[in-house]
Amino acid sequence: MHMQEKVNVFWYRRDLRLHDNVGLFHALQEDEATLPVFIFDKYILDELPEDDARVSFIFSEIQKMRNELQEKYGSSIATYYGYPEEVFKEITQDFDVKAVFTNRDYEPYAYQRDANIKAYLAEKGIEFHDFKDQVIFEKNEVEKNEGGMYLVFTPYMKQWKKEFKKISADTFNSENRLHNTLQNSRLPNLSLGDMGFTKSSIEVPDYHLEDDFLENYEETRNIPSINGTSRLSTHLRFGTVGYREVVQKAASAKNETFLNELIWREFYKAILHHFPETQNRAFKPIYDDIKWRNDEAEFEKWKTGTTGYPIVDAGMRQLDKTGWMHNRIRMVVGSFLCKHLLIDWRWGEAYFAKKLLDYEMASNIGGWQWVAGTGVDAAPYFRVFNPYSQTDKFDKDKKYIKKWIPEYGTNTYQEPMVEHKMARERCLETYKAAVKKT
Repeated sequence: MHMQEKVNVFWYRRDLRLHDNVGLFHALQEDEATLPVFIFDKYILDELPEDDARVSFIFSEIQKMRNELQEKYGSSIATYYGYPEEVFKEITQDFDVKAVFTNRDYEPYAYQRDANIKAYLAEKGIEFHDFKDQVIFEKNEVEKNEGGMYLVFTPYMKQWKKEFKKISADTFNSENRLHNTLQNSRLPNLSLGDMGFTKSSIEVPDYHLEDDFLENYEETRNIPSINGTSRLSTHLRFGTVGYREVVQKAASAKNETFLNELIWREFYKAILHHFPETQNRAFKPIYDDIKWRNDEAEFEKWKTGTTGYPIVDAGMRQLDKTGWMHNRIRMVVGSFLCKHLLIDWRWGEAYFAKKLLDYEMASNIGGWQWVAGTGVDAAPYFRVFNPYSQTDKFDKDKKYIKKWIPEYGTNTYQEPMVEHKMARERCLETYKAAVKKT
């Protein structure tokens, strides 16, 4: 296996594509050949069930890229299963590595992992180059004129759009340089079974971004019974789509609602970067004093979609069967858990982290803290979603509900586990008590 020619490593993470990939583009520009690698990280995988749909999806996307590289260029992607620092020891033993290229990730674990790898490589005299690829603006690139992070979305969004007008959206056509990948199609390869996983029955649907879809997005995006959303979220999460082209397309649409959703994603990433403690603490510390009820049996009913609130149950069953839930319904089920049942938002966040194909820590924490009223630019705590009026507004003919709850309308469907008016009053008292303490 040992090769004396110098190579540059491109380390794949959340950017599973050959085209428009910033870090890959920069690696391929170098004189040395590029060795692409992907590490199935034991720190992450050890927590997951054996039929985890995300692992299946990542695995099949990597196989697609391997096949294309093998057929066209006689090269491949080396895949490893282990702890990143140990895998890098193996890579640096087997190859003469000049530098490692990768795209930045903004979650607390990723920062720690990358710092460890960078330190290890530095000891060996190997350079580490990281690039911005999954966002247009990162860290401090959109901030107030006087400096500091925006804590409210709308001014952040306006500033983002101003900054966006100033930049030229470069294309990083990595796809045109793939002949500079290391010509070796026999690189380390794994099967799902080698890692103790089996193929999931859950498929990730393709995304769609037609012009008329973007045009009408504002009207269609809240109706859970139609295909009114782009289904882009999982592809953004794993980088199987070039982010810059998506943003360009959204920015050129007459209706800016879709672009604003992409900007929310960047807003939450910037918040998590500046306030990593919000991973497990309320952004507004007074709300860490809420006396949650945290009833395990009630949490179970919420998870299994047997609360007796049809719109909530439909959403939870959709999540269980497909690994995805409509965004409007995410707000409804989240509000129900925190406000109606007084269960800590962190319980809901952790459950979504297990189930959602498109799980992104920044957006998930942002969304959960938003419905709980504890977060940055959150819904005020006294705003309690009414599942019945949400149903009248967004699923009037109960199409969505009937799709996911076959027993709806029969006497086998469960009675509501808690009465709306009582739950709302109990919630307001509990929140008020927490706020009063300070």
